[in-house]
Amino acid sequence: MKVILLKDVPGQGRRGDVVNVAEGYARNYLLPRGLAGEASPGKLKEMAHRRQATMLKEEKIEQAARKLATSLDGLTVTVKTKTGEAGRLFGSVNNKDVAEALAEQHKIMLDKKKLVVREPIKQLGTYPVTAKLHPAVQAKIILEVVEE
Repeated sequence: MKVILLKDVPGQGRRGDVVNVAEGYARNYLLPRGLAGEASPGKLKEMAHRRQATMLKEEKIEQAARKLATSLDGLTVTVKTKTGEAGRLFGSVNNKDVAEALAEQHKIMLDKKKLVVREPIKQLGTYPVTAKLHPAVQAKIILEVVEE
């Protein structure tokens, strides 16, 4: 029997997959628990329509991420911090500090989780920071850490 999975089912497939299963398995387990629905021609057409709409939505999100990446690429962000002897910082500069400086200096709101600082920055200087805007889109930001 052909069914459309409504939720992920271990050993069968992921949500939205059309799979062939034994009739008893479908009628006694998948259908009563709401894990699957019968694969009628109308439902298959509806699933194809949903899949196409999801792809268009994902494409728009990726285009917006690419547009943001072009404005972020090579952008310089300056973070002022207190320092001690030999240019060592009190504490460190992390992705939260970079996100706050980006919002303050360039009016670009970006989630701190999208910024990747390789290691905590504990010295004055210039560092590269990667902004992961989408799984396929990244931008490089230049971070300058200067003395307050």
